Order: sequence, then structure tokens, then C-alpha cells
Amino acid sequence: MANITAVCTSPEKGQRKTNIGKCFLIKNRGLENDAHAGFAHRQVSLLAEESIAKMIEKGLEVGPGDFAENLTTRGINLPGLPVGTRLRIGKEVILKISQIGKECHDRCAIYYQAGDCVMPREGVFAEVLTDGEVEAGDPILIMPSYRFGIITASDKGSRGEREDTSGPLISEMLTPYGDLADSLIVADDIDSLKEALSSMLKTDPDAIFTTGGTGMGPRDVTPEATLAVIERQVPGIPEAMRRETAAVTARAMLSRAVAGITGTTLIVNLPGSPKAVGECLEVLLPVLEHALETVTGKSGDCAR
Repeated sequence: MANITAVCTSPEKGQRKTNIGKCFLIKNRGLENDAHAGFAHRQVSLLAEESIAKMIEKGLEVGPGDFAENLTTRGINLPGLPVGTRLRIGKEVILKISQIGKECHDRCAIYYQAGDCVMPREGVFAEVLTDGEVEAGDPILIMPSYRFGIITASDKGSRGEREDTSGPLISEMLTPYGDLADSLIVADDIDSLKEALSSMLKTDPDAIFTTGGTGMGPRDVTPEATLAVIERQVPGIPEAMRRETAAVTARAMLSRAVAGITGTTLIVNLPGSPKAVGECLEVLLPVLEHALETVTGKSGDCAR
């Protein structure tokens, strides 16, 4: 099984890093107190023990951190991973591979000693998608990457009279699990919603999330449009969202949201307000991976 073998940081750039055993990874930044944290899309760097072994064979006495990598790994072909691959480290941390190798403008000390350096070719850089502690010994899982569609039901939004903030929030909260494939804003009209759902389903997304139109008003018809295109209902999802969010507001019981499956696509209705969207997604996210694995047949790879 692939795993982390060292966690390395340095207080300044241009230094070899020190293996500190464990550290906290900060979302959209990198390792806490590391000099390279926050550097655009290269927030954390990884290098395999197998790559370091190539330099040892050249006669160098090197080890974890000597190539300024943050995370040293074993049992995974890092440079063979496509950009965009998501890695789960331990139970909490999710990384997204953003770059394979890099151009070195200045030769490092290792290059001058051996006439070569493996980091520019086989080092990997990643963005931090979720917070959490990472520790030597943590397993590494190559996660499946899902494609999501988002449909916002809003009369004013479809006319450009109101900014859609719920759709972007859904996209942000789903980032650890996959990428946004398509997003639409349509009027609170059952025919428009059915057409939008049917059109988006033709692109074969793994899941579609709607926002808005789940209440009791005369223009709240998202559940009816959803029921018209799904083949099987998944009633437990909206039931859980209503139950859990009722602790925040009793009005949650008035939601008519539904969820279901068409082919290999999961469709979930969410409320219209950003606050309610966040609360409902927090209920769903702990089981979302398993739900999508079940519906799509995709699963993670322990990278042996």
C-alpha cells in the first residue's frame, strides 16, 4: 500500500527541509509554517522514495527533505499521475495534482554534486483541497474524480437581475470530489427545468445538483421537474437534509426537495439560499463518495 514516509518543512526557501514527522495542511495554502506554503498552485510538493533512491545510486547521501519536498512517499508512481488527480492522505486531507516536475532556473547543490537532480523531472506539486493533519505512515489513496453539473432555478437570476451565489458555493464545496462540468441558470418554470436537466444528462455527468425552487410557492417546481426525469428515487437524501437542518430552522420541514438516479447520474435538489445550501450539503458530503461510487461504479485505488 502506498503511504507517506516523511513530512518535511523549512522556515526559508532555498533550504533542504527537515522531516518533522507530522504537520497540519491548510486548505488553499500548504503545510503550516513551511516557506513554500501559499505559492499559487504549487502549495505542497511530493517526491517518491523511489526517486530519491536513483540519486543515492549516483553516490549521494540524501534522504527525505533534501530535495525540498514536503511529502516523501512510497509505493506510488507520482510522476505517472495525470494533472488533476486527487489524492486522499490519511482520513482528512485531499490534494489535487497541479504540476508534474518543474523548471529549475538555478542549479541546486545536489545538481552540482551529481550532475543531475531528480526533483525537476519526478517531483509533483499539488493544491490542498481540505484541511487536516498529515503524518508519516498515512496511507495514500488515488481518488476517483467525478464530474458535476449545477442548475440554478431562479426567475431573477435567469434575467440577470440577481447574482447567483448558491451555484458557485455548491461548486466550491464539491471541489474535493471532482470538477464542475457545466452550470446553468434557468427560470422557475417546469418546462425550462426539465429541458435543462435533460440537456445536462446528455453530457453524462456523475451528479447534478439543483438549487432553488424546492419550497411551497406556486413557482417552486424543481421537485416536479426532477421527478419527471429520474428513474429511481433516493428518498433518504432529502429526508436526512430535512431532519438535520430542522435543528437550525423549523422551516426545513417545508422543503419539498427530492433526489434520484437517472442511468448513472445522481440528481439532488438543494434549497435556494446559500446558507441553506451549505447546511444541506454538510449533511450529504460524508456519504457522497460512497453514493457516487455506488451509482457510477467508480472506486478509489490504493496505489500499490
